[in-house]
Amino acid sequence: MINSRTVFACFFACLAVSAFSFSASAAEPPSGIASVYAYDGEKTANGEFANPKGLTAAHRTLPFGTMVRVVNTRNNRSVVVRINDRGPFIKGRVIDLTPRGANALGFSGLAPVSLTVER
Repeated sequence: MINSRTVFACFFACLAVSAFSFSASAAEPPSGIASVYAYDGEKTANGEFANPKGLTAAHRTLPFGTMVRVVNTRNNRSVVVRINDRGPFIKGRVIDLTPRGANALGFSGLAPVSLTVER
């Protein structure tokens, strides 16, 4: 028979593992495909107004305000952007950049990138 201590121990162990897994994935963003997006004047997920000329980006899990170095692995160009929105929501894509950010990386549609959290 299972007692309440065993149930609570299992619950907290599962909770701890889940929290560790989430923080580890947020601390080490993956490489993948970057895309360009621009919602000029619309609100982003953090409440700011979108600015296609800004160096901002959308990421699914990184906290708002996180500075991320994005490197285009085709040409080795890089740019640092600030996370202010959520997305992308298409499989294989890891970050959505403003047109200015994409221009700094030398692409206008899709590009393979690697991400590094700066701060």
